[in-house]
Amino acid sequence: MFLIDKEILDKLKKEYPEGARVELLQMDDSAAPPISTKGTVIGIDDIGTIHINWDNGSSLGVVYGKDRCQIIK
Repeated sequence: MFLIDKEILDKLKKEYPEGARVELLQMDDSAAPPISTKGTVIGIDDIGTIHINWDNGSSLGVVYGKDRCQIIK
């Protein structure tokens, strides 16, 4: 299992709190939602994957260090 540093994990959890709205910027997966799809953060696991309920019904997580999303202000 891939582990990330506790400091990085804590920073991710602070930056992407449960309930935060995000927009997808990049995801390298054939089943990925379209870029710019919006969703709601439901949590972050111990390896830093940001779990999101996407507005299009998808629930693929954003993988730390590979995929990218941003908070919608």
